Amino acid sequence: MDRLQIAFFGATNSGKSTLVNALAGQEVSLVSELPGTTTDPVRKVIELPGLGPCVLVDTAGFGDPGALGAERERRSRAVIDSTDIAVLLRSNHPEDDHWVQLLKTAQVPVIEIPPRTEKEILVPDLLRALQAAQPAEKQRLLTGGLVGKDDIVVLVMPQDSEAPKGRLILPQVQVLRELLDLGCIPVCCQPEGLQRALDGLSAPPALTITDSQAFAKVNAILPPDAPLTSFSILLAGAKGDIRAFVDGAKAIGTLKPGDHVLIAEACTHVPDTEDIGRVKIPNLLRKRIGGDLQIEVAAGNDFPDDLTPYNLIIQCGGCVASERLLRSRIRKAFLANVPITNYGIALASLTGILDRVIIP
Repeated sequence: MDRLQIAFFGATNSGKSTLVNALAGQEVSLVSELPGTTTDPVRKVIELPGLGPCVLVDTAGFGDPGALGAERERRSRAVIDSTDIAVLLRSNHPEDDHWVQLLKTAQVPVIEIPPRTEKEILVPDLLRALQAAQPAEKQRLLTGGLVGKDDIVVLVMPQDSEAPKGRLILPQVQVLRELLDLGCIPVCCQPEGLQRALDGLSAPPALTITDSQAFAKVNAILPPDAPLTSFSILLAGAKGDIRAFVDGAKAIGTLKPGDHVLIAEACTHVPDTEDIGRVKIPNLLRKRIGGDLQIEVAAGNDFPDDLTPYNLIIQCGGCVASERLLRSRIRKAFLANVPITNYGIALASLTGILDRVIIP
């Protein structure tokens, strides 16, 4: 389940940090009379009554005339795309209405706090407003109804240098847990053990789910009529607009040397020599078009305001991204008339098996 992201917006020194601390019941953000004390979004993971698991985000604010004011505002705007509920503290600042409009344009529910409200006594009222504004929880299966009780499902999970030591990556954990909850019979292996796993089954698997980067190896082993998909594709079906990603993948066939491609990562990580987004996909793209490309990477909340220079956007699997963030990026790409796809769909296309892959 995604944590509800509640972000606090307002002019510099409007009392955002004081309210966040009062709501959290602890000192999350530094409070000071000095303008611009909060320079980057500050996040606090917390459980709130009637809301459950949340992330409180104290933004840097707007209207700071200092040298870093523009950068602080940019970082505050970047938070909007992943915000589920916005709390805007009014302070009679000329930009208050502009920021309310920015949030509403992004289809974010906004709770407005009048100026000079005592933050400590506001908490009960704010909690009730947040509870009323929270989006209805969507019970959406990652596996999209593709499997059911007693079905045998093979999970192909490479454990290369990109995999965390001693644990599985989040999509693998989530899908495995869902299969167990559904009463399925999951069989886990690495690509090298897939043939032995299949040989040991008394019946063909109802579905094989692989890490997208292993598509070529798995496709070479799996019988042609065996249903196949990937963790990234399942996540896209549950969180984003899978059909938009499939349509966007068509642009791969129209790329030419010199074209601009944006690799959009929703998380921040130190890239490895086997990095799927920064190494493997770019190499496959260059091999497909027979020339070089202008490839840029945007990580975390960074996402260009102007998408028009790009011929294609390839979004990551989105294992740590919220549905709101992924759909916001799809909407921005659509408005800029730039095709967008994701890692799983792109790799299926580049491997030549997109028509074979099961789309939930």
